Amino acid sequence: MAIASTLSDCLNRSGIEYDVAWHPTSQYSMETAELARIPGDRLAKTVLLEDEGGYVAAVLPATRHVMLSTLSRDTGRTLRLACEEELGELFRDCELGAIPPPVAAALSGMTTYVDESLLGQSDLYFEAGDHKELIHLSTESFMKLMAGAERRQFSRHM
Repeated sequence: MAIASTLSDCLNRSGIEYDVAWHPTSQYSMETAELARIPGDRLAKTVLLEDEGGYVAAVLPATRHVMLSTLSRDTGRTLRLACEEELGELFRDCELGAIPPPVAAALSGMTTYVDESLLGQSDLYFEAGDHKELIHLSTESFMKLMAGAERRQFSRHM
């Protein structure tokens, strides 16, 4: 699988400069960081959550966990981890567990939260829609792609 078409469209429309980095197949974000030989703090992962109001995306470093209680309290929602298999219809051109943050943010009605711990990095990586390729760009460019996302503190180190 190549870069997800929805991501490719988003990147092309933005005019943002980026690189594509290849890595051996991986299933977990920290494994991806290790195989790609990048610091886990610079790998932005997407965690999909849900409640009665629908799905939301939480974007945070691979080295951190979502604090569901904090995010629920701060947003006034009762969030829980979403069942990835149910989301296959929304992310048809992405492999499960490899949803690019800009793709999640671009979905109509899907609120996206970016953890502020990502903002201290000079550059970031994120899955390109499969478990073999990463998009690499400046943090400034990443935040331009994520312009509609809300910035919050909702994670803790593993």
